[in-house]
Amino acid sequence: VNIRPLTDAERERVIAAGLGLARLPRSDGSFYLVAWDGDDPLGHAHLAIDDPPEVQDVEVLERHRGRGIATALMNAAAQEAVARGYDRLTVTVSTGKPEIEALYRHLGYADSGAPLRRVTGTVEIRTGPLEVLDKKNRAGEAPSHRRPLAETAFAGDFPR
Repeated sequence: VNIRPLTDAERERVIAAGLGLARLPRSDGSFYLVAWDGDDPLGHAHLAIDDPPEVQDVEVLERHRGRGIATALMNAAAQEAVARGYDRLTVTVSTGKPEIEALYRHLGYADSGAPLRRVTGTVEIRTGPLEVLDKKNRAGEAPSHRRPLAETAFAGDFPR
C-alpha cells in the first residue's frame, strides 16, 4: 500500500472507486491522503491544516477494511503534521461508532474532555450544500453528536 497526497489528475479515479471527496476544493492548504494498491484507491483521509491540524473524512472501501489501511492513513497524516512543524493532531468522531473510537484510542488518541457538540445546519461540500440534521433528529429521537478526541503530543517517531 502506497499513501500519497491526492493529485488533481487522480480525483475522478478516487470518486469512481466509491470514495467521496466531500472536502474538496479547499484553498487553505488542506488535502487528502489516498491509500493506493497500484492504480486502485483503497481509502483516504483529509488533513485540515489548522492549529492543531485535524484528520477528517477517514474512509476505507468496505472490501479493504481490516487490513490496516485506516491505521496507515492516520500514521501518514501524523507524519504530514510533524513535517509541517506541528506536535499534535486532532480527530473528531461521531458518537455511536465504538469501532472507530477504538481504532483512534489504539493509535494513542484520548478523549479531549471537550463537551460533545451537536452538528446541525448546512455545510458546503464539493457536491453542494448538505443539511446535517438527519431524519432521526427531526423525528424527535436522540440527536447526533460528535466527540472531539485529541492526541496529547507526538512521540516523534512515526509511524508507530
